[in-house]
Amino acid sequence: MDARLNFFASPIAGKALKYVMSAGKAVKDAPLPAATQELVSLRVSQINGCAVCIDMHTKEAAAAGETSVRLNLVAAWREATVFTEAERAALQLAEEGTRVADAAGGVSDEVWANAAKHYDEEQLTALVLLISFMNMANRLNVISQQPAGDYEPGQFH
Repeated sequence: MDARLNFFASPIAGKALKYVMSAGKAVKDAPLPAATQELVSLRVSQINGCAVCIDMHTKEAAAAGETSVRLNLVAAWREATVFTEAERAALQLAEEGTRVADAAGGVSDEVWANAAKHYDEEQLTALVLLISFMNMANRLNVISQQPAGDYEPGQFH
């Protein structure tokens, strides 16, 4: 499969994506646990069907020591016993924040309150930014049909 667009060769993409990558780094450096960031990124990408981001975040998480069991169970996190309550709250927020068109009303007060029990305001801010960022990145990649499979951990960081 060939990508419809080569963002690395496009002058306009280069100008815009340098800011996107800078924003991504700011979120990555936020006080939200790295494991939570990768699990959320992976779940959002699964929902959106973004193969290149699934490839990236699976490999980044594994390189950081995440287990294959947890990575394989992200898609079924509700029934899995391998996630902490905080991770489950983050995954639930990620799902409702990603499925805004499907979930009339967006993120429920119950889901927000559950996340707020586990994360402080800075962490919640990072979580909301990460969910939004991943949805944007997924859409860029899905629309332009970016191929998956060749990502190497650390490639964009």
